[in-house]
Amino acid sequence: MSKKAIILLSGGLDSATTLAIAKENNYECYALSVNYHQRHNYELIAAKKIAKYFSVKDLKEVEIDLSWLNSSALTNNSLSIPENLSIGIPITYVPARNTIMMSLAMAWAESIDCTDIFIGVNAVDYSGYPDCREEYISSFQKMANLATKKAVEGDLVKIHTPLIKLSKKEIILKGIELGVDYSLTISCYQVSSEGLACGKCDSCRLRKAGFKNAGLPDPTKYL
Repeated sequence: MSKKAIILLSGGLDSATTLAIAKENNYECYALSVNYHQRHNYELIAAKKIAKYFSVKDLKEVEIDLSWLNSSALTNNSLSIPENLSIGIPITYVPARNTIMMSLAMAWAESIDCTDIFIGVNAVDYSGYPDCREEYISSFQKMANLATKKAVEGDLVKIHTPLIKLSKKEIILKGIELGVDYSLTISCYQVSSEGLACGKCDSCRLRKAGFKNAGLPDPTKYL
């Protein structure tokens, strides 16, 4: 019998690949997307397409309004999305975003008798967010195993990060091997309402470089 797994599914390249890896490992996949009132909320449409493509057991879209977090350009539309490489942690960092999302995944997992959570964080070709590091994931897993009834009773939570040490090129090649249709995904911080990527933000640049380094055409529709 397949084990259940919660997959955090943003609609981007990394989360789609993570879902494919979980499916490859015979998990019964439950996808969780979060509408946090991000400016690039077209990614939620992409997440639905990806979930359907991979025939997930269930898809939950949870709404949590983080638009009052004014320090992030992803939740404050009056801030500009950087179109040049940032020094240090960029203004697109959303405070506690991964903590909030993984807490929701942890809660859903316990409610359906599941102990496996997959998240597509990456510490190689990424934007430098502190909540994408191995130390953070390890600490969250430790907290989850102190905070949940199942773990206290001996059924420990496992946070899976299959992409954490991969380059964007390696992620794309792995996804192609597993049949990911990357035309369904979007990786832009300021994607238009029609699903067109800007081609200029940090996320777009990383995606473009990944496909170029992999020697593959980028199926993204750019402005």
